[in-house]
Amino acid sequence: MRKRYTFLATVGVLVTAGCQTEQQLVQSRQAMAVQTAVSRAQFEMNCPSATGTVLSTNVIQPALNGPLVQGVYRTEYTIGVAGCGKRRTYIVVCPEGGTGCYAGAGR
Repeated sequence: MRKRYTFLATVGVLVTAGCQTEQQLVQSRQAMAVQTAVSRAQFEMNCPSATGTVLSTNVIQPALNGPLVQGVYRTEYTIGVAGCGKRRTYIVVCPEGGTGCYAGAGR
């Protein structure tokens, strides 16, 4: 019985240590989010010199989150892109554990 509690305690510590804070999650995807928005803006604005700036960030909680079902956390970035006398704002979403981000239509 004691071995079981020791095992569960060890697993709990490892799971807790493996979790990222929201700040770490946001920072880990920020460069990719900016690059995604800038690439889309450079194409849409026909401006290879366009540059991006993070205006705001948000961590989106999963819709489903429970003991049997675990949803995906997503980071959302509002990126302002400017260049060639034009400015656009993009919402970029990056799923946790994914390999990329996607940018919505610019405004």
